[in-house]
Amino acid sequence: MTYQPGCQGRVVVGALPESVQRTLVSLPGDWLEYDPPSGSIVVRHIQPTDDPVLPAVTVELVRILSVLPFESLAEIEGGDLFVHTEETGRLVRLRVEPGGALHIQWARPGYAGAQKRAWSDGHEVRHEPWNHRLNGEVVFGTADPASAAASLQELADTYEGLHPEGEFEAVAEGPEVRVTLREVNLDGKLFVEALHRLAGPRTLDGRVDVASFREMVPEQLVRVLFEKGKTWVQHPMLWT
Repeated sequence: MTYQPGCQGRVVVGALPESVQRTLVSLPGDWLEYDPPSGSIVVRHIQPTDDPVLPAVTVELVRILSVLPFESLAEIEGGDLFVHTEETGRLVRLRVEPGGALHIQWARPGYAGAQKRAWSDGHEVRHEPWNHRLNGEVVFGTADPASAAASLQELADTYEGLHPEGEFEAVAEGPEVRVTLREVNLDGKLFVEALHRLAGPRTLDGRVDVASFREMVPEQLVRVLFEKGKTWVQHPMLWT
């Protein structure tokens, strides 16, 4: 699932007395509203507010839930609202459990247990290549390690990105090339294509994390895995 900026999602509150429905419909709000046909709390089509999204959405959600009579709490099926914070770009989940318990959880991106997909054409990396921030280490075998290392070093040194900081080192070690990247501004797709071109069959191993020097949402983080010549892509698990 991809989460859009702002707020999205819904919370199903179930069947309610008509008097309660009328009260919910009349509640003011910039982000959330009660939708009688679906019996749900949904995101408004227009959110005309300059207030920070997370506090505003949380207050409106609690206000709606507080109107529900005690006997209706058991009817709440629950659901999730996902909010991106403006200040940090963090993703936050407001989860209403069946029965009405509310939990607030900040996404904690991690790759343990994340699904692997075969690399295709690099479309999985969705942010601007001139802002890519690469970290990782890769090792591969090749017939001419010195030439391959020099080719990769030239690629990194001549790439016209927007952020010159970072350390890129490609060195020949016997029959292999070892590449180390620390906060490197380099097009991740271009780098992977160069590795595929230079590495010998079934020799490519390591990983590279592709982030951005600009603000980005956590679901756009990408890890490229190299395992015995095969190339995989992972997006992080956000909720643990």
